[in-house]
Amino acid sequence: MRKLKFIVSGGGTGGHIYPAIAIANELKSRFPDAEFLFVGAKDKMEMQKVPQAGYKIEGLWIAGLQRKLTVQNMMFPFKLISSLWKSRQIINKFKPDVVIGTGGFASGPLLQVANSRNIPTLVQEQNSYPGITNKLLSKKANKICVAYENLERFFPKEKIVLTGNPVREDLLNIDSKKDEAIAHFNLDANKKTLLVLGGSLGARRINQLIEKEIYNIVSKDIQVIWQCGKFYINEYKHFSDGKNVQVLDFIDRMDLVYAAADFVISRAGASSVSELCLVGKPTIFIPSPNVAEDHQTKNAKAIVDKNGAILLKENELDEKFETTFSNLISNESLQKELGQNIKSLAKPNATKDIVEEIIKLIK
Repeated sequence: MRKLKFIVSGGGTGGHIYPAIAIANELKSRFPDAEFLFVGAKDKMEMQKVPQAGYKIEGLWIAGLQRKLTVQNMMFPFKLISSLWKSRQIINKFKPDVVIGTGGFASGPLLQVANSRNIPTLVQEQNSYPGITNKLLSKKANKICVAYENLERFFPKEKIVLTGNPVREDLLNIDSKKDEAIAHFNLDANKKTLLVLGGSLGARRINQLIEKEIYNIVSKDIQVIWQCGKFYINEYKHFSDGKNVQVLDFIDRMDLVYAAADFVISRAGASSVSELCLVGKPTIFIPSPNVAEDHQTKNAKAIVDKNGAILLKENELDEKFETTFSNLISNESLQKELGQNIKSLAKPNATKDIVEEIIKLIK
């Protein structure tokens, strides 16, 4: 069989990057001789994370539109023209068999050019409310793999395949990693562990909440692993005490940190929600209200409506957090119920199912 070539594009946040890497890894396991090229946005985190995963990446000069009038917005037409030009050069040189987009602004110009050349394209939408890039791309894409039901409002129904979101392969068997996790993070095996996740860049309001509540949490004989994000590490790292609290900007071994956790407080980005379904830990979602169409709240509600997690909005935290958290950690039957229900919503075969759809597109 001839050597296949795949371009994978998406980025800006871990929520777009890690699904892209998971898809590439699965394709590579099926087609070991295949060539891969990632395309991302210059100066975004994919330019570091993708090479760390062992793949080549090209960067486009592209960024999203801001919600208010800024110099960046005035530059947008020039960035778009530049990115379309470079996308043409990349596609002409690499000659991909299929182009895969996982969201983020970099995937827009690239898939647009691929569609105009009749190169098969697949869009992977992680959220319950799609972003503008994927909505535009869906009109000409060959297939759209989604993680939530009822997306016919946004995408052509005949192109939609419900697969779930790609997740890291190493999260599939975390139950066997508890001892390794305790050793890795130097935890006390006799204490419960709270994991706090603010997303790859961090979450100001969650950080403020934990700053306010940290001594109250620790007083309940709970140890804390607090991922505060790279923008906030200098502000909060002094809370690390080498004993009960660890403050980290980024966590590389997510498999081990999930294995260690007894409870989770998290944003409700699509990848985080999918991972938490897979690991099945009692979770309090605190969605970001500062995202397009409030899609994190919609992501969380899809789980909460099935009694699989607890939802607290940012404007409820001062009033409700202490009571909600105390009730969760003291109620073992609630913990068990939430853990079982969220796990029942997992789609562990998502990456394989998406790759099956990609294989169907190879001409």
